[in-house]
Amino acid sequence: MRKIFASLLIMTALFCGAHLSLAANGDGFILLSSTIGPIDSGIVSTLEDQFEKETGIRVRHVGAGTSAALKIATKGQIDLVMAHAKSVEEKFVADGFGTKRIPVMYNDFVIVGPVADPAGIKGMKTAAQALQTISAKGSLFISRGDKSGTHLAELELWKKAGINPAGSWYSIYEKGNEGNAPTLKYTDQKNAYTVIDRATYLSLKNQIKLAILVEGDEALLNFISLIPVSRDKFPKVNSTDTMTFVNWLTDPQKGQLIIRDFGKEKYGAPLFFPNSEAWQKQNKK
Repeated sequence: MRKIFASLLIMTALFCGAHLSLAANGDGFILLSSTIGPIDSGIVSTLEDQFEKETGIRVRHVGAGTSAALKIATKGQIDLVMAHAKSVEEKFVADGFGTKRIPVMYNDFVIVGPVADPAGIKGMKTAAQALQTISAKGSLFISRGDKSGTHLAELELWKKAGINPAGSWYSIYEKGNEGNAPTLKYTDQKNAYTVIDRATYLSLKNQIKLAILVEGDEALLNFISLIPVSRDKFPKVNSTDTMTFVNWLTDPQKGQLIIRDFGKEKYGAPLFFPNSEAWQKQNKK
């Protein structure tokens, strides 16, 4: 874990050197610290590339689990964070590092497991019931265990189920901090259960044998936010171009349309759903 985080900091330092130089030259450059799931899905690069095409402003990203992505931003050389763990996002803002949480999109988590489903959870209506059953039967469950947004969401689900997961059936994946895709592949190798975002599952479903067994519970919704880093805290932050990017991402006719359609052609279903306040207002029934 320490080696991975150190590598991320080195990468960030390299990006930041370019960032400060570009900002000083007024060339228009934003550095985004993003949770890994949206990066792995490809949506982050898609949004960055289209934004650059339309505005000439370059956006580059460094990826980490939500807690680590926010930690990187506390160094003062990140302009914007994309995260999906409300409690740590709110603390980041309360501590003065970020200006506010801005809703941008959402997808959902699902509980996946072996097609044979030895725990017998298939079709259960709530994640809590499914996790209680997995625990009671001692069926192998894989956790990222890295304080990422996915891990924190998983822990919230266990809390709702009234269970403190522990024992030989509950396994922390030692490389969980590498992201959801490696965790899902490892779960598949172990023929186990896990909580994962739907986008990661859809992107890997042709490479694995696991099936979605529980879905549709409101508790499984996964909300993704943008947090501009505070210029009051860090005067060198490129807040002007950052807010141009934020406004573009949340515009119902620009970033939100890309989010709406992303994944449809390749996977037959969208991987994310638009969720900006402007989009909500425009589409309110």
